[in-house]
Amino acid sequence: MSQLFANAKSLTTTHPEHAVEAEVDWALVQRVQAGDVKAFDQLITKYRERLYAIIYNLTSNREDTSDLTQEAFIKAFRSIRHFKGESSFFTWLYRIAVNASLSQLKRNRLRRFFSFDNLDEEVSKGELFEALTDRMQTDKPSLIKELQEKLNEALQRLSLNHRTVVVLFEIEGLSHQEIAQVMECSEGTVRSRLHYAKQQLQSYLQDYLS
Repeated sequence: MSQLFANAKSLTTTHPEHAVEAEVDWALVQRVQAGDVKAFDQLITKYRERLYAIIYNLTSNREDTSDLTQEAFIKAFRSIRHFKGESSFFTWLYRIAVNASLSQLKRNRLRRFFSFDNLDEEVSKGELFEALTDRMQTDKPSLIKELQEKLNEALQRLSLNHRTVVVLFEIEGLSHQEIAQVMECSEGTVRSRLHYAKQQLQSYLQDYLS
């Protein structure tokens, strides 16, 4: 099994639309830095749902997610004068959100399952799903539910750093470079963590893959 998820994004592809998006965001950031507070409202509107999703996938707690989403935007607003545009705004914002989420997880020692409700369709298309379907010969709705439960259990056995890399790459679709910026580590470290995490997940799910 070469991949755990069939929807894994290319590790090196650069999308032109990302560059355009970054330019638009940078223009808004500059307006905020010049004193236009309403420009920050546009950034909130643009990224609120995406930020909520990534935080929820890390905490699996809606109350915490709402609080952390608000906290992330407040921290971003207070620090935006220091943002120089060396990375995209959303990467910078994700870094703030991820750090806040990991701090919350460590403080509360949360041990809850990830939510993979948004992966039903993607999982049903993946190599792992097809392998399980062939092996178990069961109906797809039941298999999807069981597979989600097993994936959740397996992910909970990973360290926070490895879980975070999997969430950012597999669910959020961030590139190696973007994840490295968010987690403030090298791209080599990101690749190493992804490789290790997928090996561990395959090991934990070996009964379903053999």
